[in-house]
Order: sequence, then structure tokens, then C-alpha cells
Amino acid sequence: MASEAAAAPAAHVVDECRGVLFVYSDGSVVRRAQPGFATPVRDDGSVEWKDVEFDEALGLYRPRDRRQDRLPVFFYFHGGGFCIGSRTWPNVQNYCLRLAADLGAPDYHLAVRFSSPAALAPAVAVRGYVQLMPPFGGVERTRSEAECPDDAFLNRPLNDRYWRLSLPEGATADHPVANPFGPAAPALDAVEFAPTGLAVGGGRDILHDRAVDYAKRLKAAGKPVEVRDFDGQQHGFFTIDPWSDASAELMRVIKRFVDSDGRFD
Repeated sequence: MASEAAAAPAAHVVDECRGVLFVYSDGSVVRRAQPGFATPVRDDGSVEWKDVEFDEALGLYRPRDRRQDRLPVFFYFHGGGFCIGSRTWPNVQNYCLRLAADLGAPDYHLAVRFSSPAALAPAVAVRGYVQLMPPFGGVERTRSEAECPDDAFLNRPLNDRYWRLSLPEGATADHPVANPFGPAAPALDAVEFAPTGLAVGGGRDILHDRAVDYAKRLKAAGKPVEVRDFDGQQHGFFTIDPWSDASAELMRVIKRFVDSDGRFD
């Protein structure tokens, strides 16, 4: 009598990201609910907030002291390279509390080798975009990528890993989702944009040069966008320390952008 077939080997980790996301040999993906870093939530009671469920889970925030009849409404989509992160993470909560406006912070579909790039982004109609250190990539290294130190919060290996995990299998960082100016990207004159846009860059951010180049190219094509650069700031400085001087200045920039209806004179 033939012996029973050997049991299939247990699935093992073939890729991981920040100790939060794990990809296994059988194709399964596991994400931990909490980040791999400890950050206390600084809630002083001045902002009301609660979690609700619509098509996606959503955190709602608004200031308790509402002296204005109308407040701007923000949707804050958290960072994480399209791979990790959640509205429930304390660094995201702290930034939403710091904004102190009518605000929604949704979770969204996180990617691991999506076959369709359309699955990466939820459809939201907005008045204008504030792009906080936008995640653009490309095969050819920019200066800020080439000179990024290994101890940066977002360094080259981690940035490359985000693209490897989030783009369709076999795609490079010149995929249109990553590189809007790559060889396969559509022409800018064929793309509709929100009425106004603000791009924010950090002088020590690995993504700095691509954010600045993005804004320059859009302006050259007649698209409505402004760029604000924060010298000496690394990627995600406004969530790493939402109460820093630089984060406070970013809040003022965003407020001016909203109050002026997207016009910087």
C-alpha cells in the first residue's frame, strides 16, 4: 500500500514591508492592524471624531468650537506606499486632529500587485487637491533618490519595495501609476484635472525632485498647480510630528490655499 502523500509545505514569507505587511509563498497577504512603531494619540478634546462605515470605513472629525457657519471639508488619504496604513493608526489620527476642520479620513483598498491600476485609487469628486509629498516613481533615479541616506524614514530600498508590491507583477517604476511622465503615460493635455492643486515637497524627502518636477510640468502645460517646498524636512514630517514648527507652517499654507480658493498671488 502506497504511503500517504507528503503534506504540502507550510507557506512561508517571501516579502514583507515595515513589519506590518507579509506576502506568503501561497499568494496570501497578511497585514497587521497596528503599525510597528509606538505613537501616542494626542487628543485634547478640542476635536470631535468617530468611526463610521459606508462603502469604506471612515473616520469623521470636526472641531468642537465651530465659530464659523461653514467649514472646509477635507478628505485625508493616509500614506503608506499604497501598501500599508490605516485611518486608525495613531500618526494618521494625530494629523487629522491637528487639521481641526470638517474632515473625513477613509481607509481604502491597499494594493499588492493589482492587475489593474484603477484599483489603487477610490473615486472621489473634489474641489481641489493638496498633494502631500506625492508618491511618484521612475526607473531613472533622480538626484534626491540617488542621494537619499539609508537611515531616512523613506529610503531607496523601502521606496522600491512599495512599487514592487503595489504595481502589477512585472511592471517597472515607469508604469503610468508611478510615473505620470513615463513612456506609457498619457499626454497631459488629454487629462482632466481638479480646478486647483497644491503639491508639497520636503527638502530631505526621497520623493522631493519628482514632486517639484510634477508641479513644473503641469504648470508648463497650463494646469492649475502650485508647489510649496519645506527645506530640511523628510518624508511624512507632518505625521511624524504634527505639532512641529514645519507642520504648523504647512497648516497655514493649506489654510491659505483653501481661503484663497486655490489662488496664490
